[in-house]
Amino acid sequence: MNTESTPHLLTFRRATSSDEPLLKEIYASTREEEMALLDQWPEDSKNSFLEHQFTAQHTYYMHQFKEAEFLIILHDEVPAGRLYIDRRPDTIHMVDITLLPPYRGKGYGEFLIRQLFDEAALTGKAVSIYVERQNRALHLYERMGFQVIDDSNQVFLLMNYKPT
Repeated sequence: MNTESTPHLLTFRRATSSDEPLLKEIYASTREEEMALLDQWPEDSKNSFLEHQFTAQHTYYMHQFKEAEFLIILHDEVPAGRLYIDRRPDTIHMVDITLLPPYRGKGYGEFLIRQLFDEAALTGKAVSIYVERQNRALHLYERMGFQVIDDSNQVFLLMNYKPT
């Protein structure tokens, strides 16, 4: 992954244990719409739920993807999201890509994915990602050329991009 400043002022740094509050914030931002529907829940219950869900996901990622690169996305040196990449022998697997709300819809996600496409073309690998069926980004992935290669899971689709 190119860590030099981009035209969009995007850079990366490795996530550390001190980033856990930021990572929780990034995770919670992906659940905002869902939490808004639970207006009968007290805020402390919502926060507790999100804390438990973040911990479960974070623990899973750390154990399942031991060789992955866990990056904080920076925009002009300000945290803007996270990008987790697991480089496998034949695939660059995007474990997670999440931008905080102020950075969504500005082309940053597409820019980052195109960098991975460039890397994939140079290394002869595919790029893969599991996507929740209801994830808004599904349309972005389809538009960018990802194809569903496994739809047997009721929650997630496995999508793949092969450079030409």
